[in-house]
Amino acid sequence: MSAARHLLGTPGTGVVITGGASGIGLAAARALAEVGRPVALWDINAEGAASAAQEIAQRHGVAAIGLAVDLRNPQAVAPAAAATRAALGSVGGIVHGAGTALQTGIGGVTPDNFDAGMALHVRAVIELVQAFIDDLKAHPGSAVVAISSINAWFGNAMIPIYTAAKGAVVSLVRSMADELGQHGVRINALSPGMIDTPILGDMRDGMEQLYGPRIFAGRFGRPEEIGSVIRFLLSNEASYITAAEIVADGGLRHSQRP
Repeated sequence: MSAARHLLGTPGTGVVITGGASGIGLAAARALAEVGRPVALWDINAEGAASAAQEIAQRHGVAAIGLAVDLRNPQAVAPAAAATRAALGSVGGIVHGAGTALQTGIGGVTPDNFDAGMALHVRAVIELVQAFIDDLKAHPGSAVVAISSINAWFGNAMIPIYTAAKGAVVSLVRSMADELGQHGVRINALSPGMIDTPILGDMRDGMEQLYGPRIFAGRFGRPEEIGSVIRFLLSNEASYITAAEIVADGGLRHSQRP
């Protein structure tokens, strides 16, 4: 391994990745395993998480486990954390990528689906850190990445719960960075743009027509490109980056193209 690749793999502690069975979460898990970091893939899709973990372990020779976890249920975190420690040993990284983009408009928002969305996207960031706080403090170089979205800044009539939650993630990260920094733990928000992942669902074609011509990079992003950013933010190469929102959107947020 080259010196640069080695640095991207430091610290070598295990990483918990929520939403790890597909999309950005899976891409992050593969990128981290490629430089030798053990990974735990948490996902509501039990079969997908287990299959992805097995593939990663076989390909990269690192410890990997896939666990069925529904982060809307706060009682699910503690047993998953215990199973993760048993499988990986040290844990020094968290990536919170699990999420949904429920299309409701204003009229379709209910107390139940609003609370579920905020629990999954926002509350889970706190619960994950609470579950692993002693691990993070114990291992120099520990870091957390919470996935937000450029929709935290854009208006989108279809997905108000998702938009509100992603905006909250950015603000929450800034608050948490203050306390975590006192223990040598970094936390950052990562806001992807239009990335080809399953979360786009049946919105993809419409979004490509709407946003495609505006993206400076000329295309939607690939999950692997976001996975590489996550790997960097969790590494010692990013040792002076905390409380930041990193935007990886091919230039879309700054575009004034029609």
